[in-house]
Amino acid sequence: MSAQTDGPIEPLISMPELTPDALRAAVARIAPSRIPALTQHLFEATTNAQQTQSLAPLRAFVPSWAVFVAIQRHPERAARLRELERIVDAGEQDPAAAIAEIQAIRETAEAEAGVLAEVERHACVHVRNVTWYG
Repeated sequence: MSAQTDGPIEPLISMPELTPDALRAAVARIAPSRIPALTQHLFEATTNAQQTQSLAPLRAFVPSWAVFVAIQRHPERAARLRELERIVDAGEQDPAAAIAEIQAIRETAEAEAGVLAEVERHACVHVRNVTWYG
C-alpha cells in the first residue's frame, strides 16, 4: 500500500530572506554542489560593483539566486526544469514550448521569491549556457 498526498508537495525549505548570507545557507541545504557557483557569482558581482562604482551587479545577484532557490526547493519543479533544459539542449525538436514552460517556471519562482519588481521586465530565459531574449 502506498501513501498518497493531497495537493502539492511541501517545499524542502521555506523561502529565505533575500540576503547573500541567507541565500548561501539555503543553497547549502538544497543544492550544495552549487555553492562554488554562488561564491563565484558573488565575487564577480562585488568586483564589478567596485570597478563600475555601481551597485547594479550586486542588485542582480540576489534576484538570480533567490529564483534559483525558489525553483530548487521544490524537487518536482526543479526536475521539470532539468527535463525542459534537456529538451532544449538536445535540439531534436522545436524548443518553443519548452522555452515557454521554462519562462512560466521562472515567473512563478520570481513571484514566490518576491523579486518580480527587481527582475528586468524584458523576457529572458537562461538555459544552461544559452540565453534567449523575447
